Amino acid sequence: MPSGELGRAHRADVGGTTTRSAGVVSAPKPPLRGLRHSWRQRPSASHTQPTPTPTSLLDRILQTRGLSGPEAAAFLAPTLKHLHDPSLLPDIDRACERLLEAARKREPIAIFGDYDVDGITATAILYHTLRLLHPDADVRTYVPHRLDEGYGLSADALEQLAGDGVRVVVSVDCGITAVEPARRARLAGLDLIITDHHTPPATAADLPDALAIVHPRLPGGNYPFGDLCGAGVAYKVAWRLCTLHAGSDRVPPPIRQHLIDMLVPAALGAIADVVPLRDENRAMTLHGLRLMKQPRIEGLQRLIEASRLDGDRIEAEDVGFRLAPRLNAAGRMGHAREAVELLTTATGDRAVEIARALSRLNDERRATERRIAEEAAQRAIDRGMADGDGRFIVLADPAWHRGVVGIACSRLVERFGRPTILLQNEDGLCMGSARSIPCFDLHGALESCRDLLESFGGHAMAAGLKIRADRVEELRDRLQSHAAASLHEDDLDNALEFDTETTLPEMDVASVESLAGLGPFGAGNPRVRVLVRGIELSQPPRTIGNSGEHLSLMGRQDRRTMRFVAWKFAEHLPRLRPGTKLDVLIEPKISSWSGSRTVEPEVVDVRPA
Repeated sequence: MPSGELGRAHRADVGGTTTRSAGVVSAPKPPLRGLRHSWRQRPSASHTQPTPTPTSLLDRILQTRGLSGPEAAAFLAPTLKHLHDPSLLPDIDRACERLLEAARKREPIAIFGDYDVDGITATAILYHTLRLLHPDADVRTYVPHRLDEGYGLSADALEQLAGDGVRVVVSVDCGITAVEPARRARLAGLDLIITDHHTPPATAADLPDALAIVHPRLPGGNYPFGDLCGAGVAYKVAWRLCTLHAGSDRVPPPIRQHLIDMLVPAALGAIADVVPLRDENRAMTLHGLRLMKQPRIEGLQRLIEASRLDGDRIEAEDVGFRLAPRLNAAGRMGHAREAVELLTTATGDRAVEIARALSRLNDERRATERRIAEEAAQRAIDRGMADGDGRFIVLADPAWHRGVVGIACSRLVERFGRPTILLQNEDGLCMGSARSIPCFDLHGALESCRDLLESFGGHAMAAGLKIRADRVEELRDRLQSHAAASLHEDDLDNALEFDTETTLPEMDVASVESLAGLGPFGAGNPRVRVLVRGIELSQPPRTIGNSGEHLSLMGRQDRRTMRFVAWKFAEHLPRLRPGTKLDVLIEPKISSWSGSRTVEPEVVDVRPA
């Protein structure tokens, strides 16, 4: 909404809380209207019986997120005991026994990884584990070139590996739909083991013919948690390798320490692949982040230094915005084998060299991504895809770099609230990426257009695809119709959700510090956002930052005064005068300065009270 429509935003307000009646959540009311976005309260999880309203801010947020009692206590203090037994994964023993046999006999093993952070970290986990258990093992890594080879297992690459003497190939973060490559691998004499987490075929008959397939959501499987990432699956394989090697679930201390150390790359993969941070993902990620400041992997330590992460600890946001983009830059702008080498080399000087090179590639990636996102956004607006009856954005261009169209897709989804596909058109064949919104099954939509596609793969929120250029327009029309039939106007609202309402007096240091226990934040566990109504601006706002585009606000409520930081809010300065009363959507934060700690929330959006 344009900044000049502050008054109209206020007059358009029709409420926005969710009410509970007899323990059942009612349909949400229309959202509140802020300067930048609409707002709505997260729907509370339903209960069969009415529940009393918790008194503390933390407990109210937990209840909104469907957590109370022992479940809430376990959520706030996840332990490694919350990890599920890896032997519950289908085919895992067959896979691990063959890998251990090959390592023991020095049969060449190739770990075939994807070129994103999830695949890179999964590759590193298995590499370090096999080399720990059998230091003389012949373990190689293979990551396809994103532009030249494309995603996943390919018959050509597998036959090349067989020609190089490899006997066993284990895929990580790919392979679940690789029927023809698996057939060719068998003909080439390879024992192929597939480990993956992407959406599998609906029936076992449609699975690749491999020696073993390790996947948390296989048809007919009974693994208790289906949302592992590729690195999470690789971690489970590593864990089972260790227990089978030891002949017991109780492994020797050095192996136990190794499994703890491997939580660091597992956490990197989970955060970067945006899997829901719940159940065992939460436990692995929390403990991995705690260890990430001093990792045992040499290259990761050098990457942290190159990223200038010098705080006391590394948070999920640091991974998402600093570490993961640098690792991804290798595959997007060059070759992901550099990132794999970074996480597997034992040579400090080489690790420093690669880490610095990845930082330079990431700078190049950012500039390219920004250009593509701006061009695509303008085209989506011009062609009526981004508003009104437009439900699905599909665009192609020969000049767009295929390595970064996925990130540009995400930018358009954030901006327009619509599922998006961006493609690079090269010699009549388009390849690219797709991203979705939470209420739209992207994989199912692409499945309905399978007859138009050369290939595709992914899951409900993200996918990669290949299509002939002369079919893109028909794909756009069919996806538009598919989305129009399943998406309502409210689904496209792109509203900001908040957990609960609070007051300035309630937000003392102890209360806000307690919210840190809800982290790590990410997919399935968003950062806490709360609404405070009726704050009065007690002083003229100040511009801050070198560019002067941010604001420092002083707000007062019930004799409590607090400083707020409003990023990129300077354009609204003329409307934020002393004495103005505002409803403010904030993320509670603690500021530390000269040994003192104070509550200093970050403003997400405002509206007149």
